[in-house]
Amino acid sequence: MLVTIPESIRTNYLQLQAALRGTLIFPWDEEYDEARKVWNGMIDKYPALIARCVCVSDVIETVNFARDHGLPVSVRGGGHNVAGSAIADSGIVIDLSGMANVDVDPLGRVARVEGGALLSDMVRATQPYGLVVPAGVVSETGIGGLTLGGGTGWVSRRYGLTIDNLISAQVVTTEGRLIRASATEHPDLFWGLRGGGGGFGVVTSFEFQLRSLGPDVRIAAVFYHGEDAAAVLRGYREYAASAPDEVTSLVSQGRIPEGHMFPAELYGQRFIFVMACYAGPASEGSDLLQPLRELATPLLDMSGVMPFSELQTFWDEEYPAGTLRYYWRSLYFDTLSDAAIERLIALIDEAPSPLTTLDLGQMGGAISRVRPHETAYPHRDAQYMAFVEANWEDPADDEANIAWARRVVKEMQPFSNGGQAPNFPGLFEDRENLYGDNYRRIQTIRARYDPANLFRTR
Repeated sequence: MLVTIPESIRTNYLQLQAALRGTLIFPWDEEYDEARKVWNGMIDKYPALIARCVCVSDVIETVNFARDHGLPVSVRGGGHNVAGSAIADSGIVIDLSGMANVDVDPLGRVARVEGGALLSDMVRATQPYGLVVPAGVVSETGIGGLTLGGGTGWVSRRYGLTIDNLISAQVVTTEGRLIRASATEHPDLFWGLRGGGGGFGVVTSFEFQLRSLGPDVRIAAVFYHGEDAAAVLRGYREYAASAPDEVTSLVSQGRIPEGHMFPAELYGQRFIFVMACYAGPASEGSDLLQPLRELATPLLDMSGVMPFSELQTFWDEEYPAGTLRYYWRSLYFDTLSDAAIERLIALIDEAPSPLTTLDLGQMGGAISRVRPHETAYPHRDAQYMAFVEANWEDPADDEANIAWARRVVKEMQPFSNGGQAPNFPGLFEDRENLYGDNYRRIQTIRARYDPANLFRTR
């Protein structure tokens, strides 16, 4: 694709280039095609410029340049958003990957995390102290996007969402000002940053409250045969009804891929996988997790004790960057009826790709102890979140896989409370459902902090 570069950029880009400590990447540069790639292999966008920033002043200079030339701006942290919002077609990408430092104060239990840091960077910095920020399940996820969308993870039921542990954020506004958002400074912006999905400015760093956990944790991780899916899901429902906050769990349905730990005769067969983390001392929790290991006859039981850092990489291999195509949606359920279970099982059987999964995670606990209007993330009362993860390889299969995922969302609506997760937005088709009753307030705050609609790529 030939990218049209506005004349104003062609004649003025040297001014920006001279002001940056980082680098500018243009469509004619050798590294351009690699630099515009993101985690989702389905995203194929062509920005006019990519600014690889290495400091806050780089961000400010780039924002000022984009505003003065009327160009849309996108922000790339980890580039992991499934909708590809990190890349602005014919706009300017502020690439924060060169700003990935994580500073830990173990005594004050505070972490300062730059906007380009990944989950793996944060875990690597905090775990030597036996501390965590509740955040995510895939180590290559960017902390910025994860946080701005709410942020669920392996300890959410005990310690809340990622945003529930956010103390403050440093933000470059569209005016090119660096401000601090917290409960007492720009509190409206701080409210919006906690789950509002971005678009308020460029968050150059986050300050998080750290929680005690690790370095080892106890987990349950059990594969059951797909034929037992109904029994496993009913048993899981019964378990979840009385599960303590220390247990955060997930159930996944899919097909056994080739080349994994299973014998060849099981490849392609349906599985249902139950996984849980006990957010407490690794020497404890075995009895609490045991019922999840007895929901049916296991195909494979990998339960036990592992380093928390390894738990955070458990799913990485299943979601490689750039090589698969992804379309992810979500739903929330207040209850899990027999009819909903039956439909979930039927729908995964109809998935066009063997790499696709339908996952179900328990909410509640600390998540539900924050009221829906206290943060921009509104989905506090749901008991479960369903993840509709269409994953495939061939571009020729795009239409079939996207259509399947959309059909799952449509057919499961009678069992849902209508909400959808900001971090699983599809291609932002149902934007208002991502934020529920908080949507209008989010839009009002965005308009206040971005009156020129500079960050219009989301």
